[in-house]
Amino acid sequence: MQNVRQLQNLALIGFMGTGKTSVGRLVADVLHFEFVDTDELIEEYTGRSIADIFAKDGEAAFRLLEKKVVEELANKTQTVIATGGGLPTNPENLVRLKSHALVVCLWASTEKIWERVRHQSHRPLLHDPDPQKKIRDLLAAREPFYRQADVLVNTGLRSPREVAQQIALQFKLAKRTRP
Repeated sequence: MQNVRQLQNLALIGFMGTGKTSVGRLVADVLHFEFVDTDELIEEYTGRSIADIFAKDGEAAFRLLEKKVVEELANKTQTVIATGGGLPTNPENLVRLKSHALVVCLWASTEKIWERVRHQSHRPLLHDPDPQKKIRDLLAAREPFYRQADVLVNTGLRSPREVAQQIALQFKLAKRTRP
């Protein structure tokens, strides 16, 4: 017997700088959904910045907080969820998101990502002697997880508005084809 998914939400996964937050806000407007960002929820919940959590508690502690937030989001409806770039590396997070959301991966080249994030000091994973190599390495390691999304969308050559319109259309089509 096949497990029937209830597509009540839309979840955006992908590497930092692919547009999850900016596109997510636009998609939420188009669909008349609420918008949430898992990193922002973690910051509200802890009263600390992501950079501070990484620096003082480490990545493993941050990933546990992500898992908790993903579990809580399963109770939401009509919500666009922008996730942190490493969130799908925990297979439980992907399974949980897919139980209630169409999962869309935003994708861009290493060069485009670097162009978008190189001046952003709040990205803890970029505090590296060779941030471009770090991006390449992390992108390669996370690609198998990102490819488990229901839909992959390249954001490298299109405006956030164009990407948001495509994602909204994909969501509406997916809702029509599922009971």
